[in-house]
Amino acid sequence: MAANRWKIHKFGGSSLADADCFRRVAGLLIKLSDTRIGVVVSAMAGMTDALINLALLAERDDQSFIDELHAIGERYSITARALLGAERQVSVLDAWSRDADDITDVLKAIALVKSAPQRSRDVVAGYGEIWSASLLAAYLEQESPERGGTWVDARDIITVHQTELGPSVLWEISRKKFADIVPEDFAGIAVITGFIATDEDGLQTTLGRNGSDYSASIFAALSKASELSIWTDVDGVMSADPSRVPEAQVIDQLTYNEAMELAYFGASVIHPQTLGPAIDGDIPIVIRNSHNPSHPGSRIGKHTQLVENIKGITAIGGMALVNLEGAGMIGVPGTADRLFAALKNAGVSVTLISQASSEHSICIAVPDAVAERARKVITAAFAEELENGQIQSVEVTNGQSIVAVVGDGMAGTPGIAARFFGTLGRAGINVRAIAQGSSERNISAVVDSEDATKALRAAHSGFYLSAKTLSIGLIGPGTVGTCLLRQLEKQARRLHDEFNLDLRVRAIARSQTMLLGDRSIDLSRWQEDLAENGIDCDLDKLEAHINPDHLPHAVIIDCTASEHIAGKYAGWLERGIHIITPNKKAFSGPFEDYVALRDSAAHGNSHCFYETTVGAALPIITTLRDLIDTGDEVHQVQGIFSGTLAYLFNVYDGTTPFSEIVRSARSIGYTEPDPRDDLSGMDVARKLTILARELGQTIEIGDFPVQNLVPTQLRECSIDEFLERLAEVDAEINALYESARKEGENLRYVARLDVNGRATVGLAAVDSDHAFSNINLTDNIVQFETDRYSENPLVVQGPGAGPEVTAGGVFGDLLRLAQYLSAGA
Repeated sequence: MAANRWKIHKFGGSSLADADCFRRVAGLLIKLSDTRIGVVVSAMAGMTDALINLALLAERDDQSFIDELHAIGERYSITARALLGAERQVSVLDAWSRDADDITDVLKAIALVKSAPQRSRDVVAGYGEIWSASLLAAYLEQESPERGGTWVDARDIITVHQTELGPSVLWEISRKKFADIVPEDFAGIAVITGFIATDEDGLQTTLGRNGSDYSASIFAALSKASELSIWTDVDGVMSADPSRVPEAQVIDQLTYNEAMELAYFGASVIHPQTLGPAIDGDIPIVIRNSHNPSHPGSRIGKHTQLVENIKGITAIGGMALVNLEGAGMIGVPGTADRLFAALKNAGVSVTLISQASSEHSICIAVPDAVAERARKVITAAFAEELENGQIQSVEVTNGQSIVAVVGDGMAGTPGIAARFFGTLGRAGINVRAIAQGSSERNISAVVDSEDATKALRAAHSGFYLSAKTLSIGLIGPGTVGTCLLRQLEKQARRLHDEFNLDLRVRAIARSQTMLLGDRSIDLSRWQEDLAENGIDCDLDKLEAHINPDHLPHAVIIDCTASEHIAGKYAGWLERGIHIITPNKKAFSGPFEDYVALRDSAAHGNSHCFYETTVGAALPIITTLRDLIDTGDEVHQVQGIFSGTLAYLFNVYDGTTPFSEIVRSARSIGYTEPDPRDDLSGMDVARKLTILARELGQTIEIGDFPVQNLVPTQLRECSIDEFLERLAEVDAEINALYESARKEGENLRYVARLDVNGRATVGLAAVDSDHAFSNINLTDNIVQFETDRYSENPLVVQGPGAGPEVTAGGVFGDLLRLAQYLSAGA
């Protein structure tokens, strides 16, 4: 019955490092309710290396092997005494002493002849598993007498013979031994030695490195187990090496084929050899974490419930490319046969093969350590062709790595290769060779080893992260910046859940200090964290932090009005960092700098959004761009671009002095702390310049008149003196107002720009029925006169200032950027 089928578990050395580890493993096993449990164990952590070292010392006739053996015994003794009662201690440690005597005899024989044949090394190395198994079995018997106490020596069951590909199981013999030794009605927990076996002559051998995993798979097949669990120190098979790719995640389900490909290309959790017996027996394998047993781990089987295009991205380093090239190879049969025969005879294993359809060259990847040997044997094999020029060269390129993407879902799915190589290209990584099997389960690229980690991170972000994962650095958490962070905190979860939009604020910088977050900053307490954990502001460090290889997109949001920060945009854009900002300085400064900014964005394949530089959240720039891009001819743009000046001239009716209205507006926050920043008209001039450049005009500040409402004599004095003497302008403003009123007009501060580049900024009298005369107190309003909107101009109107409104506009630009990036993925 299925309920009584064996379940095999395997624990490696890291799970059996000391007494506490043995207790944890035993506790986990005792909690299992399965009737028949097989537990394959490795040697204690570091034990196998220590035993092999004994043989190496003996081979050099270094008598310190005796002291080293005693040290091994002391470690084992300490662990046994910590776990077992007195009676069981004696039994286990007596057995160890007998084994130590046998090991000493072997080591003395090695020392005598100063040679350690492989068979002798196998004998010595295999004792680690025997000691782990006997100790764990004794402890299980002590803690759970009704289920524990049985241990099985794999040398009595697994029989192998050696082949060129390593040990091969003699299945019929091994099955018979298993049936003879393990009772058919066995119930309980049987502890089994991993790694060791016997050969056809009955002599001890090993299954090689990672042999305990192979042992577990063999015993799963012999027992016809329903499941094999391999317990490690990670939660499962990872989508990439987490030490190189911080965003790596556990793969819930894999097919045998996917696991085989990942294992071949360096995934360290499971060895390719382990999969063979499980595949033959259709036994699912579960990779789990002994330190986190509640995690379900990764399940490997014939099929998966969910077929994903890509399951993992992995890499093999320490490779070299060997390229055989020549026109004489074209159409000549047998060239590849000669090449690979020469490599086989030299004992060179080929990891990857790439050949152009022209047959002009064959490129292979081999381990760096054997690259020179490969070059020599290939040169010798094709010496005649090299001499007569049929083959031009045999070249070796060292320091290479193979990066591979793996997944059954790739088969028949268009665009996977384009996406893979596109992500590498955008990361600036040169691909030297490419290979893909006809199964379409794997695409491999050879890159320089120095680029391997960057390639892994780029590929992983391209496939595993949302195309809308944005790493954000915010500069200037003032009034607008703080509002933006509050809005982001409020909406981030909904945007993630509903739209797969992953917004990670990873840096916040003030002029003197900055806060960096690993994955992201906790926006609910960023101010406290900045005060407690802030470091000196360094924009280079900020850039490096928000633009790592493992995240697909980096964004800097500049909420300052700093010309210094704006001056850095071009470099950031050139390096692929997107910019979002309400800062006008970069887009209204010298025209040559503006052109350089646009060129940098094009070179860096990056985007710059600055809708909020004109009209805060109002879609003024977007509307203008839409008109231009859809072929409309824009004849004139005019508008009220200052909420402050809109308010002042909406309120002014001649009864209250203009200076008093300014002071009142300042007290309620409708002007800048220094109202001259508003009254100078320069802010409006910058906005008009930005719109002119959207129309393709080469306009500069200073090319057109700007009416400064601040009298010359008040432009350099202190704020207090300015406010006190502002009444000096009242008469002039009143005269202009009365002149307009007599004509049935209203006084407004208007910016105008026509198609010929003529621009003005200043006070203007407009009809009382004009749109500019009928706005809310602080509204911005823009009027577009075009071919399509000639008799009835297109009007955009609404609040054009205020921190919440401006922050909302910046947030809107961030969402538009995410849409662009998603569409281009």
